[in-house]
Amino acid sequence: MRKILIMGGTRFFGKRLVEQLLEETDNEVTILTRGETADPFGERVERLHADRTDAGALALAVGHTRWDVVYDNICYSPDEAAEACRIFAGTTERYIFTSSLSVYDFSSEALTEVLFDPETYPVQAGGKADFSYAEAKRQAEAVFMQQAEFPVAAVRFPIVLGTDDYTQRLHFHIKHVRKGQPVGLPNPDAAISFIRSDEAAGFLYKLGCSRLTGPVNACSDGTVTIRELIAMIEQETGQAAQMHKVTPDEHMSPFGIEQSWFMDTAKARSHGFRFLKLGEWLPELIHELNSSID
Repeated sequence: MRKILIMGGTRFFGKRLVEQLLEETDNEVTILTRGETADPFGERVERLHADRTDAGALALAVGHTRWDVVYDNICYSPDEAAEACRIFAGTTERYIFTSSLSVYDFSSEALTEVLFDPETYPVQAGGKADFSYAEAKRQAEAVFMQQAEFPVAAVRFPIVLGTDDYTQRLHFHIKHVRKGQPVGLPNPDAAISFIRSDEAAGFLYKLGCSRLTGPVNACSDGTVTIRELIAMIEQETGQAAQMHKVTPDEHMSPFGIEQSWFMDTAKARSHGFRFLKLGEWLPELIHELNSSID
């Protein structure tokens, strides 16, 4: 029986990860939750109640339980990473930290893991509010890679999309196009990576069964420019998009990047991982979301 702990398992791809883990009877799944978000798992999972950002409460909740895999989807600062290194020292065989494409700068070339090396990056102490999102993820990776006594993999995901995306970033674009509202896009020809929520969950699941460590990129095969994405929405809705370089903040696109930002997945593929084709599922997701919007 594999004992698995998930921090951040009650919504989006974390919830889908729990669902996939529960399909295997050999997995004993525990989720750490503040108890504020309901989950559908009933008695199929154990629950620990604590705020991930409260180190004392986290330590008390997990105690000295030994874990085969710990998934950490909600670490957003070097201080949280350092506390995890201390709390789980000697009690976990494997730790998987959800990082981000944001650790990389923009580039016209596909981004490889070597472009940001967390093992040599200078560590600064601090909480989530002390850094930008990108720097907080860099710092957290650096702490895990330099201080953890257990094997760690840091998964660098791009923007995750799906019908269950509570941030509704793709919904934003569909709604704006349908209503004829302006969409702020600094550079429509910038290329970007995406991954679907169930694909992200599947990657995490398989990674937990592997021995791969260190940083690893994970995204769907292929890229799309923001202009191409908007064209898919125009075709689906039958409406022309109103794209502008600058708009009021409420109309600026969540995908409004200034330069291309996409990843290379050769490292993951060399270890046997496979990814969905972005060009196949993205139009289908746009259709599904458009059909669901009133």
